[in-house]
Amino acid sequence: MRHPKGLYLLFTVEMWERFSYYGMRAILIFYLTKTYLEGGLGFDLRTANLIYGVFTGLVYFTPVIGGWIADRYLGQRNSIVIGALLMAAGEFSLAAGQDRGLLLLGLSLLTIGNGFFKPNISVIVGKLYSHDDHRRDAAFTIFYMGINVGALFSPLICGTLSENYNYNIGFLAAGIGLLIGLLLYLLLQRPLLGNAGVRQTSIQAHAMPPLEQVQSMRPSETPTSTTHDALTQVERDRTWVIIIVTCFAVFFFASFEQAGSSLNIFTDRFVDRTVGSFTIPAAWFQSVNPIFIVVLAPLFSMLWQWLGQRKKEPSIPVKMSLGMILVGVGFLFMVGAVLESGNEDSGFVAKASMSWIILTYLFNTLGELCLSPIGLSMVSTLAPVKYASLLMGIWLMSSFVANILAGFIAAAVQQVGPLTIFASIAIVCILCGVTLLALSSKLRRMMHQD
Repeated sequence: MRHPKGLYLLFTVEMWERFSYYGMRAILIFYLTKTYLEGGLGFDLRTANLIYGVFTGLVYFTPVIGGWIADRYLGQRNSIVIGALLMAAGEFSLAAGQDRGLLLLGLSLLTIGNGFFKPNISVIVGKLYSHDDHRRDAAFTIFYMGINVGALFSPLICGTLSENYNYNIGFLAAGIGLLIGLLLYLLLQRPLLGNAGVRQTSIQAHAMPPLEQVQSMRPSETPTSTTHDALTQVERDRTWVIIIVTCFAVFFFASFEQAGSSLNIFTDRFVDRTVGSFTIPAAWFQSVNPIFIVVLAPLFSMLWQWLGQRKKEPSIPVKMSLGMILVGVGFLFMVGAVLESGNEDSGFVAKASMSWIILTYLFNTLGELCLSPIGLSMVSTLAPVKYASLLMGIWLMSSFVANILAGFIAAAVQQVGPLTIFASIAIVCILCGVTLLALSSKLRRMMHQD
């Protein structure tokens, strides 16, 4: 089933933006912890994990503000350009020198820029489809694959440059990738996206739109509605579904985001990364999840479409509950890795097999495909049009809370040990998944999809 050409432009732009972000993220924890002689800033491990957690958390808080500004003043299209420029400046600040002041400036610019960029590109994807279009979940899965194509190559490129030269060169490569995506967006947005995401002036809002635009509108987007109308009962119920599911998603993302911190550190120190005479750089393992995404996302997209055509597709809450259970199972493999490498009492006397970490990333990926792109689709489907970007920002805010929590969890590994942390993550995620599954029927009724 064909998708609008604009989807593939947004796919490509998001791919380059995520290339930039994940390339930076793959080397950030090492840049923070390595000594000055090794090209890093020399923070102790606990401080570095907290900095990492606060930064990656704030990256997902600012979309609430950026979404609100886009809804009220700028529109989605202008916000994307502003966000990309700010993030590129942030990457180049990190690349400018080995300095804690530049680190603060760079991370601040990345945080603010992401607030403008992230919620608004996702909203435009939703605007390409009508409310009842069965292609929506499939479209967001395709879009999500773009995220992970960028995330696949960036740790390899930025990680290799950091290993062979220095971390600043790795950040420079991340910034250049972002500029490539922005250039493509500026050149192709008008012919491929039409008016999707363009801020409507008061005159335009009351003008009669073209027939094809009317046909693609949701019921709440018809020309007779105004931005000052009170929410209907249906809209209130759907907004509550978004908020409830977002609360559960916090536990998923807090677990999933261990990839760049505790899992990265564990891989560097306690996993046997030798293949023949070659030792795989630890940063390269950040590409394992994106590889699985690129391979599996098309299969999930086809599965959702196939089930949807036969009216057997699981509801959004059911999909997301499965995602939480799967990521919990993934961390059970990390328990196996810790047991193979030793324990807190006897010390880590051996190196764990790479298969443990790869299986963890596999199940985390399966869970991610059931939850993260489905969450984007959920918000674009259920959110009242006048609060579309704001509610997309709230969805992304789950990652703000989760990343802050993830930073404290990763820092706690030093105090209580990886076995306790990884086992606790597994248990909490599985319990949350089971709870959400039990609530799925009620949430489906609140979505008014029965």
